[in-house]
Amino acid sequence: MADINKSRDRIKEPARTKRRRATPDALPEARSTETRTRSQIQTGQSVPRLHKPVPWPDIVPAGQWANYRAAIEAARNAGLRFMLGGGFGLAIYTGRWRNTKDIDFYILPRDRDPMIAALSNAGFVDYFDQRPYDPGWIYRSTREGIIVDIIWSMANRRAEVDEIWFERGQPVQIREESMQVIPPEELLWCKLYILQRDHFDWTDIFNLLYAAGVYLDWDHLLERLGPDTPLLHAALTVFSWLAPNRAREFPDKLRKQLGLPKPEKISEREHLRRVKLLDSRAWFASLQQEGEYLEV
Repeated sequence: MADINKSRDRIKEPARTKRRRATPDALPEARSTETRTRSQIQTGQSVPRLHKPVPWPDIVPAGQWANYRAAIEAARNAGLRFMLGGGFGLAIYTGRWRNTKDIDFYILPRDRDPMIAALSNAGFVDYFDQRPYDPGWIYRSTREGIIVDIIWSMANRRAEVDEIWFERGQPVQIREESMQVIPPEELLWCKLYILQRDHFDWTDIFNLLYAAGVYLDWDHLLERLGPDTPLLHAALTVFSWLAPNRAREFPDKLRKQLGLPKPEKISEREHLRRVKLLDSRAWFASLQQEGEYLEV
């Protein structure tokens, strides 16, 4: 197997360069400002959005949305930038939502205290008294049973949110609110480290890979991962077994860099069998009907 730790040495892009990704013609354009690649900017060519349209907000309960919107408006009125992540971020890319009764705002570390103050003024209180948490990377606020998480760092302190996240984040409209969503590469990067017994995010990774893997900026992700690239190798190995037909569409360059073979095609029946081997509940987004919740 190729030395996957050396794969990042082939990345030629300078650090902290704003990158844009090509997106597929098959995905409809979202109701937001268009993002274009460098070559398309030069030629004047337009490109559809990476993320899917978001009809799933229609199933968000009205009471929950009222509290989410109150938090959104509190941040906006305070002039604070944030990006959606977590279940909302994943839903934007996969088109399927998991009702965790919370919403994640990713912010720059310097905006932590102003964001806490803005939420407090909107009636949100610290969740710590109800359930202790590590305040070194997250502030958990709650109102009427809804949680708004403010995140500025990975839980393991591997990295903090920086300006590149905002440069690469894409605009999205959910109901009447226009916001920004965390880039899919950073979303995947964060989730690669979450393998706790009571919190395992690799099912989210598989959903993200299935929905957007063909169009990810893999060079950027490898640069972000650095010496942690073996985690991506492991996730792609499992994904190539789970959904080999989709994994075959990933760039040959990526497989060569990581020393991964091109998987053999399987039938849809076998694909469904493998999905259910990992969990019999409704967890694989592409198999769920619109309007259905993800159960895992």
